[in-house]
Amino acid sequence: VNQGVMHACGHDVHTASLFGTAIILNELREQFQGTVRLIFQPGEEVAPGGASMMIKEGVLQNPAPVSIYGQHVTPILPTGKIGFREGLYMASADELYITVKGKGGHGAMPDKNIDPVLIASHLIVALQQVVSRYATPTIPSVLSFGKIIANGATNIIPDKVYIEGTFRTLDEKWRQEAKIKMKKLRESLAESMGGKCDFRTVHGYPFLYNDELLTRRSKNRAIEYVGKENVVDLDIWMAAEDFAFYSHEVDACFYRLGTRNEAKGFTSNVHTTTFDVDENALELGAGLMAWLAVTELLE
Repeated sequence: VNQGVMHACGHDVHTASLFGTAIILNELREQFQGTVRLIFQPGEEVAPGGASMMIKEGVLQNPAPVSIYGQHVTPILPTGKIGFREGLYMASADELYITVKGKGGHGAMPDKNIDPVLIASHLIVALQQVVSRYATPTIPSVLSFGKIIANGATNIIPDKVYIEGTFRTLDEKWRQEAKIKMKKLRESLAESMGGKCDFRTVHGYPFLYNDELLTRRSKNRAIEYVGKENVVDLDIWMAAEDFAFYSHEVDACFYRLGTRNEAKGFTSNVHTTTFDVDENALELGAGLMAWLAVTELLE
């Protein structure tokens, strides 16, 4: 729609694959009994997430599903390969919005100002202590800041600095504790340097949990479908996914569809400007979901 603009995460592949799954299941509808619901999910990366809204609107009712699958592309795996992981798989995700307030003025007279840029710089470094020193080493945690706006000039210190970031982990108790520690740290640090700091969090997605038995069954069925050499085990991934909401309501299996093709140059990671996929993966993307759905109904 917009030339030169893309989301760069493969959701067009996910949608196309599910359309393909619908076609296959419709052709096979006389060969199995039961109900398969296809969820085309909106707002996957905008809090509070499409999944949470769809759950509230009844997507998991009438009838209530006994299991749920999610499929997502990955350029880490070559086309033709599938990845699974049992148990904890993806992280929770909270958005952080910080405003550091000082007193702007001429850069040549720092003694007349309260420099929010300096305070913000110290704050970003100090907040990393929450992950490196307060978190239990066995709990994966990530704190990243991707946006900083200090709208002054070469010789002008601004009044405010805006910072935006994300905090991710795989433990709900630590998730809450960490945000409390961040708020306390920003208050004491900013005040000690003469400024003020507003700290706002947007509670995002929970961690994603793959039911062990369902995922094990699904992995074995994928081996039947594509061969053992094409099914791999995945490691924990600290990205977030709003499919996680479903995994806290229903036995879930969220797996990865390989889209990498080095010969064609499809090697870039998601959310990069050069991301692309090998469209040959669409055949497996549609067929495997249909296979998993039918075999689960026959269980």
